[in-house]
Amino acid sequence: MFKLTVLYGTPTDAVTFDTYYHGTHIPLVDKIPGLKRTEVARVVGTPDGSASPYHLLTELYFDDLAALQSGMGGPEGQAAAGDIPNFATGGVTLLVSEVLGR
Repeated sequence: MFKLTVLYGTPTDAVTFDTYYHGTHIPLVDKIPGLKRTEVARVVGTPDGSASPYHLLTELYFDDLAALQSGMGGPEGQAAAGDIPNFATGGVTLLVSEVLGR
């Protein structure tokens, strides 16, 4: 299994970010072919108690790297990726990883 991790930096307006993200962006993400599972988590801090530079993280799971690349490279994946600048005022970091288990 492979996943795309999206780390969203702290936005200028968290309420506006959250409203847009859940109401507009996630419905676009849900249309990506080959997507097996999506996990969304709100970042609440770091282990030492300091503030995190991230507001939200999302993990998109696919069966394999080819499925991830195909899904994200197709029109639905490109629509979701192209939507990011519409709300991610705190910046975004994307990572692709292979899930190895425990």
